[in-house]
Amino acid sequence: MSSNPRPPWPPEGDEAADPQAFTYSIVVPVFNSVDVVGATIDRITEVFESAGLRYQLILVNDGSSDGSWELVASRARSSSHIIALNLLRNYGQHHANLAGLREASGDYVITMDDDLQNPPDQALFLIAEAMKGRDVVFGRFEHKQAPGYRRIGSKLISLLNRRVFGQPPGLAVSNFRILRRDVVDRVCESRTAHPYITGQALMYSNNASDVRVHHDVRPVGKSNYGLRRILTLVFAILFSYSLFPLRAAAAAGFFVALGSFLLGAFYLVRSLFVESDVAGWTTIAVLLSFFNGVVIALLSMLGEYVVRTLNAVSALTTYHVTERVSS
Repeated sequence: MSSNPRPPWPPEGDEAADPQAFTYSIVVPVFNSVDVVGATIDRITEVFESAGLRYQLILVNDGSSDGSWELVASRARSSSHIIALNLLRNYGQHHANLAGLREASGDYVITMDDDLQNPPDQALFLIAEAMKGRDVVFGRFEHKQAPGYRRIGSKLISLLNRRVFGQPPGLAVSNFRILRRDVVDRVCESRTAHPYITGQALMYSNNASDVRVHHDVRPVGKSNYGLRRILTLVFAILFSYSLFPLRAAAAAGFFVALGSFLLGAFYLVRSLFVESDVAGWTTIAVLLSFFNGVVIALLSMLGEYVVRTLNAVSALTTYHVTERVSS
């Protein structure tokens, strides 16, 4: 059992709903964690059964190569509470979470990591806060057990969340969260080729909150979420959910075009008063400045339309499930 403090159970307060009146789906993306995912399953089962909650555990194998799939498939065959999904290849944490959300049937869906850094008993804090009418509750880590570059990456992503998704000041977000069914349905219906569950949860909720939870040291191995994945997520947020890079490029293009027009006009006026030493040089300079400016402006506008078209035709299926196992 975890040494972390447990929340008041059942939740205190006259306004709080009864947590036992709802069902809960726990989605856990699994990637190369054969040494720890078994303990994660045991802890989740112990916490939810001891709390008297109706639950299902959805384990999504995200292209593991270390035997994780065989372990979670075996657990799914022997337990009526567990469903195991095997993805065709490694698509990434947010695609795996989306696959789990679409499989989930609970009134609330909880997402957590597979390495016990999100202690399962801390999920009771999320549930207790959700019972107050919240549609999304994020875990606010008291002290995140992660390398310095990951903490810096988290701050950068938080900054993007505030600019792109309107994350309220003072609200902390993380991958340890609980989402109400209506928010889950909106996320699952969203048309995007690059799912980002945290940002989509912010977009599709109107009563988000956070609650303090513990973040434990990974008991075995090291995290698979490195610098490359952080940068990939940053670019996905920028180019899939924000028009800022395109509009910045378009603005730069129009400024360059304006400069080209002004330069052409300067040489044209100059030619009226100062005779050029090279015959035809002024004509070439004016034409190049004018047409290059036009081309840059057109490319900027075409880029705007290309992005809008790509967003409109993005496929709903961004991953493929090869096998589903349950008892």
